[in-house]
Amino acid sequence: MEQEINDNSFDESSKIEKTNAPASNHKPYTLPASFLGSTGLGKCQVQPPEHLSPDSSLIEILVFARQKQATDIHISSEHPILFRIFSKLVKQTEKCLSKMIIESLVVSILTQEQLNAFQSKGDLELIYVVEGAGRFRITLMKKRLGLDLTVRLIPMQIPTFEQLGIPESCKELMKWTQGMILIAGPIGCGKTTTLSTLIEMVNQQRKEHIITIEDPIEIVFESKLAQISQREINLHTLSQDNALRAALREDPDILVVSELRDLSTIQLAATAAETGHLVLGTMNTNDSIQTILRIINSFSPDERSIVQNMISESLRGIICQQLVPKKDGSGVVPVYEALIVNNAVSNLIRKGNLDQLITIITTGRAEGMIPFDASLRNLYESGIISGSQAYERCFNKNEFEVCKNEN
Repeated sequence: MEQEINDNSFDESSKIEKTNAPASNHKPYTLPASFLGSTGLGKCQVQPPEHLSPDSSLIEILVFARQKQATDIHISSEHPILFRIFSKLVKQTEKCLSKMIIESLVVSILTQEQLNAFQSKGDLELIYVVEGAGRFRITLMKKRLGLDLTVRLIPMQIPTFEQLGIPESCKELMKWTQGMILIAGPIGCGKTTTLSTLIEMVNQQRKEHIITIEDPIEIVFESKLAQISQREINLHTLSQDNALRAALREDPDILVVSELRDLSTIQLAATAAETGHLVLGTMNTNDSIQTILRIINSFSPDERSIVQNMISESLRGIICQQLVPKKDGSGVVPVYEALIVNNAVSNLIRKGNLDQLITIITTGRAEGMIPFDASLRNLYESGIISGSQAYERCFNKNEFEVCKNEN
């Protein structure tokens, strides 16, 4: 495999040859025969190096990053190795990595099937496991200077509500047995971790069947009181649609969709929530209003009034979050907005008056609602985050104008 990749796997002639090949030569995609996964727990057999160099193996890089408490790794042709530590990119090598070094790292982790898929598409996402050092989500892409690897370090332990600082009112959301609960926020803000904490709480308290549909599986659950069935797109099922349709016939109590990102998935999830299931999912949106709008606007204009009724009846709550660097430089802290759907919220959604939701959230603290800016202010006044960070991320700039220059 190494000889093949060094000779012609990533050059332009190989790409052109594949592009011009007749359609009949392409085999339809099928699921791999091997589909069992590993938790990555146990004793690590790889000793972390004292420092990294361009000659470091990928496993050494991963183990070293785990030791340094990095959240992400960036390995790119003609650039040094970078770690994201406490939201900042930190250089780990003085020398840049060559195109050939990056290609050798790619060869070291891909199966032949994955290599073929990467050659044909130019992008690939996979989970890589180092026993004792955990699970890593690796994204590969081709670019002008060569290849690029981005690695997200997946937490080895599921944190508790208290460790994450999730508002207590959000625990009440998990008492529902049907409906929809969404976790929203920008990419890389910890939505998957929050979702896993909610699932684990149910796992410890209720005898129910939980089916997760993930792309890919990041955090691995051990069934406790609940029975948890984890499925990964392109490993255990061909698509979210396939998995959701099948799940409705597999006696689930709770359905977990890692990301609601297209019309078909949103429709199926909303239908499942209406038919007596509890549906949990994530969306890449910034706040509760934007999240609801994304769902409604996914449908055609003539369907939106029906969808507004559907969402007003099935939505139970939205947890929005962002990660903000701590003032002392010791890490990041999550900032939350919590929307708890009551009669007033349901009525606004039904009528399409979403612009009034922020008033309901602001005045609904007795029911557990928390505005994002209020969370920011609490962290700022507690000395956890700086005034400049609070000003940069707040929605109402006027309220934070006096502290915008405080570092």
